[in-house]
Amino acid sequence: MFDAEFWVALGFAVFILLLIYYGTHKKIVAGLDKRAEKIEAELAEAARLRAEAEALLASIENRRAEAQAEAEAVVAQAHAEAQRIADEAHQRMTEFVQRRTKQAEEKIALAEAQAAAEVRAAAADSAVKVAETVLRKEARGGFGAELVAKGIDDMKTALQQG
Repeated sequence: MFDAEFWVALGFAVFILLLIYYGTHKKIVAGLDKRAEKIEAELAEAARLRAEAEALLASIENRRAEAQAEAEAVVAQAHAEAQRIADEAHQRMTEFVQRRTKQAEEKIALAEAQAAAEVRAAAADSAVKVAETVLRKEARGGFGAELVAKGIDDMKTALQQG
């Protein structure tokens, strides 16, 4: 009449009743609730840490973008400054070349004027000597000498002024 299955079923029923009597199910539920609360707290902490990390990442991205913009501005300013310096150097070089060219032209003009004056003076001296020689041969006496001296002086003055 009572076979082994009956005794197993009866033992199981007694075991379940003992578990209920001692409140084991409440302890299991309380342990599971504690475990769930702990997991929820860990999830909340993880969400908070994730939000902080995202905020930090956004802040770092903003700073990186600002630093990149600042670097680009510095590079642009450096290019502009370099261009300004190059333009200024080119302008100074052009002015220097123009000044040197003008000085050279002035020296050439002065040298030409001096050469022309020297040529005129040499021509005047030669003309004076030739005139003196010609007049001495043709004009003789006191009047001739006076005429020659006056003519020579007039010719010297005229040639040197011209």
